[in-house]
Amino acid sequence: MTSRKRQASDSLLPVRSAKYQRTEENQGIWHRWRQLGTEAFTLGYETVRLGYLSLMNCGSQAVSQQPENPNQTGSLPSQATYLALPPCLPIPQETHKPKDSQPVAGRSRLSSSLQSRSESSNALNGNGNSPPSTLTGHTSVTPVPSTSKGHVQHSQSYDFIGSSALGRGVVGGIRPRRSRDHIYARVHKAKVQEDRKKDREELVQELFHYKRSTGYTSDFDSFKSLINYQARLEILERHALSPSPSLTDLRVKQSSPGHSRRHSFSDDVDPDFLERALRKAKKSFELPPPKPFSPSHDRLRLSARHRDEAIEKRLRPKLPKVLPPDADTQVNALLCKKGIISKVARESVNDRDLSRLLPSQWLNDEIMNFYGAMILTRSESNRDPTAKRKMLDVHYFSTFFWPKLKNEGYEQGRLAKWTKKIDIFSKDIILIPINHNNSHWTGAAINFRRKRIESYDSMNLDRHQVFKALRSYLDSEHRNKRKKPFDFTGWQNHNPDDTPQQENGYDCGVFTCQFLESLSRGEEGFYFSQRDMTYLRRRMIWEIGHAKFLDGP
Repeated sequence: MTSRKRQASDSLLPVRSAKYQRTEENQGIWHRWRQLGTEAFTLGYETVRLGYLSLMNCGSQAVSQQPENPNQTGSLPSQATYLALPPCLPIPQETHKPKDSQPVAGRSRLSSSLQSRSESSNALNGNGNSPPSTLTGHTSVTPVPSTSKGHVQHSQSYDFIGSSALGRGVVGGIRPRRSRDHIYARVHKAKVQEDRKKDREELVQELFHYKRSTGYTSDFDSFKSLINYQARLEILERHALSPSPSLTDLRVKQSSPGHSRRHSFSDDVDPDFLERALRKAKKSFELPPPKPFSPSHDRLRLSARHRDEAIEKRLRPKLPKVLPPDADTQVNALLCKKGIISKVARESVNDRDLSRLLPSQWLNDEIMNFYGAMILTRSESNRDPTAKRKMLDVHYFSTFFWPKLKNEGYEQGRLAKWTKKIDIFSKDIILIPINHNNSHWTGAAINFRRKRIESYDSMNLDRHQVFKALRSYLDSEHRNKRKKPFDFTGWQNHNPDDTPQQENGYDCGVFTCQFLESLSRGEEGFYFSQRDMTYLRRRMIWEIGHAKFLDGP
C-alpha cells in the first residue's frame, strides 16, 4: 500500500458558512453576554431605586380613589385605580403570553420577555408603532375586557393591594398621622387626678366642719353621700335631665336580699357645687347680728305660742332608741322569712320588699303603698265613735297617682275614675306620696281642714311644681264632680321650714312615710329626726309584718 499525500484544498473554493450569521441583532457571543450583563445591572438598579422610593413615599402618597366594588368581571383595573396604587415593580407578563409564543432566536430569555412586555404595554395603550421602552417604574394599563384566568388573577392581586392599603390606616385618601403621648403623660394625668381628688376632699372636709357647727349630727361618710345626693338632685331639677345611670331606679325590685348599700354614688362631685355650698355656709356666719328691737304685741303672742309649743314638745315622750325585746325578736324572725310576708287590702309585701327597710336602703313602691294602705285602713276603722283615738278622715293615693297627673294630666290620665266611689271634698286630708325622677321621695297633702296644699321634703328643695299640679287637679276634679270651678279663696301653699331633714342619701322614703303617718293623726309638727331612722326602720318592719301600727311613741 503506497502512501500518498492528501492534496491541499483549493484556496479559491468557497469557505463553509458559519452556524450563526453575524447580523445587527446577533453580534457574537461576547456581545450577547455583555448585553445580558447590562440588562441585569439595569434591572437590579431599577429594582433597588423603586423599592427605596416606594418606602420613602409610602406614607406621603395619597390614594385618590378606591374601587367601591371588587372587579368581578375579571378585567384589569382602571387607569385611576392603577395610578392610586403605591409605586411598585411591574408584574411580569409571561403568564399572559400564549403557549405558542417563543423568544426570537439569538436573544436572551430576559431580553425577550422584557421586550414582549413593552410591546404588549404599547399595544394596550394604542401605540403599536412606539419602540420598545426600557424598564420603568410605572406602566399605564387601559382596562381591557377579558375573562382569561391570568387576567382574573391580576385583578385579584390589585384588589389585595387596595385592601392592604386600607388595612394600613388609609382613610379617605389620607393616612392619619400617628401621634405619640409624652413619656410622662400618664404620670401627669395621674398627678392631676390625685390633686383634684385632694382638693375635693379638702372642700368636703371644710364644708363638713361648717355643717357640724350648725347642728349636723351624722358622720363624715353620711355627709359625703348627702353631698353626692344633693348634687345629682340639683342637676335633675335645674336641667330637667333624665335620671343618671348611677342613680338606682326606685321602682326596680332588688335581685336578691342583702345588706349591701343600694346607693352607689361616686366621689366625683362637681367642685363648683362644693364651692357654692361652702360660700352659702360661710355667708350664714358672715351675716351681721340682728338689730335690737322692741317686741310688738303680735310678736309677744308669737313668742308665747313658740314657748307653749316647746313646753309641749318637752312634755311629749321622745322616740326610744330600740324596740322592746320581744318586738325586736319578731323583727329578726320576719327578716328570715321567705315569700309573701304580709297583706292588707289589695297590697302585699314579700321578703325582697321587706329587705328594703334594712339600713342604707331605698324604699320601693310596694313598701310605700303598703304603708299607705295601713294608714287608710286605720282611718276607716277609727270612724267608730267608741274608738280610743279619733283619727282624721283621710284618703291615700298610691305612688302611681303622681306620674299619671304629671305626665298625662287629668283627662288623658283618666284620673276621674280614681275617685269614682269616693268624694275627696268630704275628706279631712288627702295624702299623696311623690317620686321625683325615680330618685327622691317626698310627701304632699291636700288639707281641707286648714285650706292648705302642703309639701314636705326632707331635702328642702323647691317644690312649686307640686303646688301647681295639685291646684290644677283640685279644679279639674271639682268641675268633673260638682260641675263648677273650685273656689281657692283662702287657700295657701304650705312648705314649713322646720321640716325634718335627712343627713344622707337614702332615708327619703322613711321620712316620707313618717310625714304621711303623722298627718293622718292630725299632727301639726313632726317629732322625729335623722337620729331616729334606725329605730323607725325596724319599727316599720314590725308594723308591716303585723299589718298594724305599733302602740306608743
